[in-house]
Amino acid sequence: MAKRIILYNLAEHMTDEAFKEYVVNEKGPLIESLPGVKKYELVKIGGAMGGNAPFKYAGILHLSSLEEFDQQASKTQAYQDFLKKFGPMAKDLTMLWGEEIY
Repeated sequence: MAKRIILYNLAEHMTDEAFKEYVVNEKGPLIESLPGVKKYELVKIGGAMGGNAPFKYAGILHLSSLEEFDQQASKTQAYQDFLKKFGPMAKDLTMLWGEEIY
């Protein structure tokens, strides 16, 4: 199964509480409704071995395929609207993708 992992921090004006409310009420349901998305998880990072974690949040998309998501879901108006709203909430964004091995 394909995965897309998005690592990021919140912008200075965004609180953890306000972000959690947004994710539960808007972001999570929207992402899970997109074509090719089997599951969406958001992890609030609590720490890291050996020091501070460079990111506070990790979003994990479980996808039927990266191609389906990129060709269908990412081009929907709902996804484009999401990007406009989410963009100012996050900083230090890093996106990874790959295939599940186990």
